[in-house]
Amino acid sequence: MTTRRPPPIGVMERKARLAALRADMEKHKTDAVVLGATSSLRYFTGVAWRPSERFVGAIVSRERVDYIAPRFELDKVSSLVAIPGEILTWQEEESPYALIAGHVGANATLGLDDQMALFTYRGLRGEFADENLTDAGAMINRLRRCKSPAEIALMQHAKNITLEVQRRAHAQLYPGQMASEVMQLIDAEHRALSGGPSTFCIVSFGEDTSLPHGGEGDRALREGDVVLIDTGCAVGGYNSDITRTYVFGEASEEVRAVWTAEKEAQAAAFDAAQLGRACSSVDDAARASLVANGFGPDYDLPGLPHRTGHGIGLDIHEAPNLVRGDATPLDIGMCFSNEPMIVVPGRFGVRLEDHFFMTASGPRWFTEPSPSLDAPFDDAEFFDVDEAVFSSH
Repeated sequence: MTTRRPPPIGVMERKARLAALRADMEKHKTDAVVLGATSSLRYFTGVAWRPSERFVGAIVSRERVDYIAPRFELDKVSSLVAIPGEILTWQEEESPYALIAGHVGANATLGLDDQMALFTYRGLRGEFADENLTDAGAMINRLRRCKSPAEIALMQHAKNITLEVQRRAHAQLYPGQMASEVMQLIDAEHRALSGGPSTFCIVSFGEDTSLPHGGEGDRALREGDVVLIDTGCAVGGYNSDITRTYVFGEASEEVRAVWTAEKEAQAAAFDAAQLGRACSSVDDAARASLVANGFGPDYDLPGLPHRTGHGIGLDIHEAPNLVRGDATPLDIGMCFSNEPMIVVPGRFGVRLEDHFFMTASGPRWFTEPSPSLDAPFDDAEFFDVDEAVFSSH
């Protein structure tokens, strides 16, 4: 496994992102964009902040970036700022929204981070007329959905780590082991390899695997159980999210048939991901493969109850998605999960989830799909991202 950790996103790349945002602001006649304590704040400024009831964020204007923070957090926020700007502070009894209005002017047209909390929006409505508040989500999402080589490299590293953690979890399973014990092991392995915890972890045994996000209890592993593990970590803020399904012991012919159909649907989705095609076409291809194998149609069960895949980056789930109705054309740098799960209600489910990114020559796997039900992991070397797979838009 490649162990070299890629460099973090640099200041020059963040400045290029801000320049692209400002170009869109000019086009849409937006005077400033307010970013909350969201992944978009990190994307544009490098400031990573856990959201709370106290507003921390940034104001991106046509000329500069300024920051908003509680006065008692000034020193901490100052230590995180990568793009220079004034840090405007407010005391506990003061309104951060009035501070924003005073800074940009109450008549300014303000684009709002689409991930900010409702109470933040309501606070801004108290200072600005409705016609002065617009949704900046489309501008932000358009910029974020096509990843740079630096972003892809960070995700590649995270996914390499999680696949290795999946291998280690598979190798140590034993009868009577609790799902919670496997989750603890996975978290420990993620911490050892990535320096941080699991961002999430689903460990399901037996009939719990028929629930896409797992059961609520803590089940013990038994001989013959289907095992589904879905987990991830983050490197430099960028996420992995990999699922493996196999059997602890001997698999039945039914499970083998479903596993094979799942692998074929995943391959069909990958093959359908071609530049310029709608995201929805990938979902269509996966469902067509499942129907050919006797599942579905549509969302009917036994079959696929959810979308084929989601975008991924600083958020584990981000737009666009591989789902019916998403007409976004596939473009270079877009990154997606590929996980057309098959659910057999009340009995078991099979999900194989790997991710791919779009290159100038089509889709490329971050991690190779599971080789077989009986040998769900191989010993192939992981690869580093090569900037040559990209071309300019």
